[in-house]
Amino acid sequence: MKQNSTVQPADRLKPKLFSVMKQYTGAQFVKDLVAGVIVAIIALPLSIALALASGVNPEQGLYTAIVAGFLVSLLGGSRVQIAGPTAAFATIVAGIVATDGMDGLVISTVLAGIILVIMGFCRFGVLIKYIPNTITAGFTFGIAVTIVIGQIKDFLGLTFRNAPIESVDKVAEICRCIGTINPQAVLIGVISLAVMIFWPKKLSIIPSSLVAVILCAAIVQLTGMQVNTIGKLYTISNSLPKLTVPAVSFAGIKAMLPNAFTIAILAAVESLLSCVVSDGMIGSKHRPNMELIAQGAANIGSALFGGIPATGAIARTAANVKNGGRTPIAGIVHSIVVLLILVLLMPRAALIPMPTIAAILFIVAYNMSGWKNIRSMFRTAPKSDILVLIATMVLTVVFDLVVAIGAGLVLTALLFIKRMADVTEAHAWIDADDEDTDPDSILRKKIPARTRVYEINGPMFFAASEKFRYMLDDRDIDVLIIRMRNVPAIDSAGVESLAEIVRRCERHHVQAVFSHVNEQPMHAMEKAGLIEAVGKENFCVHIDSALLRAEELEKAIAAK
Repeated sequence: MKQNSTVQPADRLKPKLFSVMKQYTGAQFVKDLVAGVIVAIIALPLSIALALASGVNPEQGLYTAIVAGFLVSLLGGSRVQIAGPTAAFATIVAGIVATDGMDGLVISTVLAGIILVIMGFCRFGVLIKYIPNTITAGFTFGIAVTIVIGQIKDFLGLTFRNAPIESVDKVAEICRCIGTINPQAVLIGVISLAVMIFWPKKLSIIPSSLVAVILCAAIVQLTGMQVNTIGKLYTISNSLPKLTVPAVSFAGIKAMLPNAFTIAILAAVESLLSCVVSDGMIGSKHRPNMELIAQGAANIGSALFGGIPATGAIARTAANVKNGGRTPIAGIVHSIVVLLILVLLMPRAALIPMPTIAAILFIVAYNMSGWKNIRSMFRTAPKSDILVLIATMVLTVVFDLVVAIGAGLVLTALLFIKRMADVTEAHAWIDADDEDTDPDSILRKKIPARTRVYEINGPMFFAASEKFRYMLDDRDIDVLIIRMRNVPAIDSAGVESLAEIVRRCERHHVQAVFSHVNEQPMHAMEKAGLIEAVGKENFCVHIDSALLRAEELEKAIAAK
């Protein structure tokens, strides 16, 4: 009798919601409902703050939480993922809005969504792990620094003469305008920080950011303090998200592609990292490819309904788990509650002081910075990794994420190539020795008199190809054995190096014999015609058979 396995493949393209609903209970619905409401309350001030940090109107942060949060819960590959605006996107979104307007942001985000969907269908979910931790840590810390720089103006109540976009220009403008500091704004900012730092130690069930917003808004209104509020700087709307289609052109799409790829990579990395964290908390296993598809759909939906880029939010996902959420229903409830807050309470957001928003973002930046991880890297990581970390960090702050991630990947690739080249080597052996303990070591073998053995260790690729050129320097031989048991892979440059060695052997009447060629190198050499050129009989599975083949060849040559 055939039994159906209850274990689902990790790469199955089926939303988790459809799987968990088979055993859904009323008791779990109550837990999901409570968790969804609490997460929505947490998301309210964060979504508004992150929208303002991204250079858009406050309600657009809520649109993102509503649309993206709903679609990720409906279609996602995690049981407990909560999606919405995150700090990772703040700087790149602000840059896009400043230079290309909202149409540029919508095009970039929709393209990023399409890229994510394609990545999911192409099963790229497992490939995200190959982005080095040094790059992720570097740009994350750089984003945190950029957020802090961007919020100093509101925290200190400064009056800028110019409207700088780049972080370096903002620092210069802060220095020029430091004389316009508003002590009342600083006081509200300090109170907000104090509440968010010390409140969780007393009553963590109520979000500290919400307490800071309510308390400081009340202080400003009751005392008449001269502090900027959201309502003084932005037009507040409580209208529902509406479908907006930007003016699209081929030139616009081409111009926005770099930003789209950056948004897609960030969304993929952060959402899958959040899934991994939540899996550990609830003992589940997410479906990475389905999650990428859901994140893509969420970003497309968010952009078309007035929102900004979204991804899985680790802090909100963790809060969902801690408050009893165990299915995507909690995320759907979170989106519905945020929608109700938008319609019923959004006008009250006009009262929120800007220094409080800045303080919230300071805390967000601190929590996302990962400074402990970076400190550990500086203590233990190789200098090359530290170089990548610092370069990515600095480029994120000075330029942008597109430059930082691109340069970080290129630098990492170059350093990796150098490391692989450093460990690849070729040794020459002439006769036996009894000191080596490896039974298959060439030092324990009897090598024929007119035979030389070269053992290659490490991958054969372009950066290491010059290490094999000396292989036939000793031409007073009859047979050259090339032992490749420790060559896991070879590229076209490596194959060409071997082909050149074989050609040199032919010119000097030396027979090449290959020993223990692994599967990938053998396939590459076969495609290049090298096996046919050398002869199949000269490819031996073991060094012992290669040495026997060398003896036969020496005898045949001597008999001529």
